[in-house]
Amino acid sequence: MACRFPGAEGLSAFWRLLESGGNAVQEGLPGSGLGRVGALFPDDTGQIDACRFGAYLDELDRFDAAFFRISPVEAQLLDPQQRLILETSWRALEDAGIDPDLLKDSRTGVYAGISNNDYRGLILEASENAGSAEPAASLYAVTGTSLNTAIGRVAFALGLGGPAMAVDTACSSSLVATHQAVTGLQRGDADLALAGGVNIILSGRLLEFRANAGMLSPDGQCKTFDASANGYVRGEGCGILVLKRLADAEADGDRIWGVIRGTALNQDGASPGLTVPNGAAQERVIRAALERAGVQPSDIDYLEAHGTGTEVGDPIEINATAAVFGRGRGAGRPLLIGSVKTNIGHLESAAGSAGLIKTVLSMNRGVIPRHLHFRNPNPEMDWERLPLQVTSDSTPWPVHPDRPPLAGVSGFGWSGTNAHVVLEGYGSLGDAASGLNGGDWIAGAPRQIAVSLPVSVVPPQSKDGLAPRGTRLLPLSAKSDAALRDTAGRYLEWLDEHREAVAAEGAASDPLLSDVAWSAGIGRSHFGYRAGVVFRDAESLRQGLRAIVETDERPASRKAGAVAFVYTGQASQWPGMGAALYESEPVVRAVLDRCDDVLGEERDASLLAVMFGRRGAAGDLDDPQWKQPAIYALECALAALWSSLGIRPDVVLGHSLGEIAAAHTARVFSLEDGLRLAAARGALVGALPGGGAMAAVFAPASRVAAALDEHNAASDGIGLCIAADNGAHQVISG
Repeated sequence: MACRFPGAEGLSAFWRLLESGGNAVQEGLPGSGLGRVGALFPDDTGQIDACRFGAYLDELDRFDAAFFRISPVEAQLLDPQQRLILETSWRALEDAGIDPDLLKDSRTGVYAGISNNDYRGLILEASENAGSAEPAASLYAVTGTSLNTAIGRVAFALGLGGPAMAVDTACSSSLVATHQAVTGLQRGDADLALAGGVNIILSGRLLEFRANAGMLSPDGQCKTFDASANGYVRGEGCGILVLKRLADAEADGDRIWGVIRGTALNQDGASPGLTVPNGAAQERVIRAALERAGVQPSDIDYLEAHGTGTEVGDPIEINATAAVFGRGRGAGRPLLIGSVKTNIGHLESAAGSAGLIKTVLSMNRGVIPRHLHFRNPNPEMDWERLPLQVTSDSTPWPVHPDRPPLAGVSGFGWSGTNAHVVLEGYGSLGDAASGLNGGDWIAGAPRQIAVSLPVSVVPPQSKDGLAPRGTRLLPLSAKSDAALRDTAGRYLEWLDEHREAVAAEGAASDPLLSDVAWSAGIGRSHFGYRAGVVFRDAESLRQGLRAIVETDERPASRKAGAVAFVYTGQASQWPGMGAALYESEPVVRAVLDRCDDVLGEERDASLLAVMFGRRGAAGDLDDPQWKQPAIYALECALAALWSSLGIRPDVVLGHSLGEIAAAHTARVFSLEDGLRLAAARGALVGALPGGGAMAAVFAPASRVAAALDEHNAASDGIGLCIAADNGAHQVISG
């Protein structure tokens, strides 16, 4: 997940805002020239008090166009909503521990709610004042201000091959987009999906229209369910969730924030007015989502309400909610209910994503943040008979030993389109908080990595018996030297923020520090400007990061080249080789243990005992029949270790014995077959007079036999036999 909401630049900041009961609504002065209100109303013509208030984002004009390979001319004509959804999508993938560069041509879909098109009006006004524009600028003005290209641009920038869909159902847009993403995953249209919404306010005139229509609160607060509720306050933001089928996420070893159990959509139809909610329709959409989720209404712990704070909408929603969730619910266990709009205003097309992210964070933290501005319950609602409790105080999430947390999130659009999502917690309450593995907490999701191992080789799931790794590498990269320093600075801020969890004397093997280093290598893209910090503990990591931030030396950008693995032949062995890695690296241990088992079945002796020079070993490592399988096993273990760290070769080369390990890495044959070949090769070399050198033989047996017969050569005198499919062959003695 990732977000940028008023007063919150990321997930951690958003949670701090919610936990502290923060209110991100700002008041501005028309005609002041200050802040967003001053920009929206450059002269003192905003006569309506409601226009003075809003929950706005800061620094909308800041955008790293080069990061997304967008020219300065095009960036100038790019709707801030397009910029925002690009940045937030990238951060959401990083939070998931997914390198965005690895998603090119993948079946990844993008589904996002987007309704407002204020920027197009500004572009049109500017172009009219400037006269005719260049053809390129005209094209950028079209693509930069269209709602459909806002979503298509994410797919274009990341090279995604799944569906890309812009959704506009007004206030329910981002929940409808989430429903479409879930449906796409279930139908097989996509294997991964980005879902959410975005909203930016750039037109003072449209703000006035809403205020004139009586939609906005004159005192600038969403006082949802309170007697003084008199409208909503508009807000900006973007929230994106990364979705996968649950079975796929579990198989990939992803860290799972939560589970979407069911979603549903419907339409108000012939309600009393176009923008007037339909209580019966709201009941039906909630029931449909619960039915698809297979969840009883009485089992839902918490509802994140649509809750705009309007005189008409609140009573309708409360009555519909009570009609569905009150059934079978005991008086002592009311449905807890709240709305994030009391903290950050109504984000319109991004409102549903804000509600989803708040609810998921609450589940993982084990606490429901305070619902603001609820002092006098709305008298139009019979609170004594309603099985509901507004979370006007911070409330612990109810714990049920027999089931995970359950919640509903509602989104009702003034278009008449209604959406409801049923969420389920994954794991125990507080798991993400205890692991500090969310969002801007830097450490990404634990994931299984595809390495060059056969199915029979499974890295140990527990680190029991493994020596701690004494040092680790934190790789850093960016697309400019300034951005590289900023990245190092953010890691420093993270260390300071989690000083209690990461003590200065904490070793590199500390789970939090090791997760950070692993995620930086595996779950991030690696750009041209690079640096790295080798650290032993939190303090040495802090010193290394500070040196990058404070250095005057400018790192040069270097384009990454191809990676080649070269495997040596025999005579590279020494007693004890690989022992330290065996004691500290699960992947190395898994490969070496498998090789030891395979060779042990054939020789009734331990390969590792010979490699590590253990007392009572069955042989000598200088004996070809042991050193050749030992070198092969270690080379394969090293290749698997690099692979587990995300470093895989484009080219493999091998000398003599090393050809076998290179061929295994190239998936010519399995680990076990390569080991047997290396062992047979070593035994044959050992049987030659003087233990002469011999290269690997890759040819059909019939071709080798024919070559030997033609040259009247005995097999024990052959150094190398080459046989080609076209019949050409050569035998070399020596």
